[in-house]
Amino acid sequence: MQAGLREELLAALRLQIDWGVDEALDAAPLDRFAAPAAPQPDAAPEPLQAPVRPPPTPAILPAIPTPAALATGRAAQAGSLEALRAAIAETDSPLRDTATNLVFGDGVPESGLMMIGEAPGADEDRLGRPFVGVSGQLLDRMMASIGLDRTKNFYLTNILPWRPPGNRTPTDGEVALFLPFLLRHIALVRPRHIVLLGGTPAKSLLRAKDGITRLRGRWHSVAMPEGSIPALPTLHPAYLLRSPAAKREAWMDLVLLRRTLDGETQPG
Repeated sequence: MQAGLREELLAALRLQIDWGVDEALDAAPLDRFAAPAAPQPDAAPEPLQAPVRPPPTPAILPAIPTPAALATGRAAQAGSLEALRAAIAETDSPLRDTATNLVFGDGVPESGLMMIGEAPGADEDRLGRPFVGVSGQLLDRMMASIGLDRTKNFYLTNILPWRPPGNRTPTDGEVALFLPFLLRHIALVRPRHIVLLGGTPAKSLLRAKDGITRLRGRWHSVAMPEGSIPALPTLHPAYLLRSPAAKREAWMDLVLLRRTLDGETQPG
């Protein structure tokens, strides 16, 4: 059987060769007259890109607090007059280097009446108390004329706790540095009325541009977080020593103060 089958297969193969069949057929007919397909170009390689890196985060340096900001923080932390005095003594200021003593306050803090001047003079710097020189003696006589005594009825302080060299007028920078301490001083004393002695405390606390001669003679208000406090600007005793003719206006202010304290007039 196997020999006969092999002979049949060989005979079939010889027949195909005789007919010219010398290659296997594809599944689909081949068109030998068609133009050869153009070769497809190789795809261009994608350009290399550098890795994208986020921009560096800028270094954040801690803010350096200004002297005024330091003063505000120290003043806010003072819970008593003694602590406030210590905070002022620790505050750097060129005035501290030229002065002899810190001048803080004098009188009765619980009296309800607070008087605020400009800055210590030579006598105040020497003794460490406000209004103890010639102008302070005049102030005591003025207050005595309406029945007031610093040992019983009012409390005294200044905007600046240190004497400016040569008794010069305080600069805006000096006032700005010590104003937070003064505001805290007022908050701790809690006066019902304030007398502003001279143009510097009047302008600073009332935030006014007018001079003392235009501000005096009527009640104003000092804005505080706890509420406004009536404030009466008047002429500084040192100015009255230089200009005796102005004592008449100062006397009128004293009369207004006395009437207000007695309840005869209302501030405003």
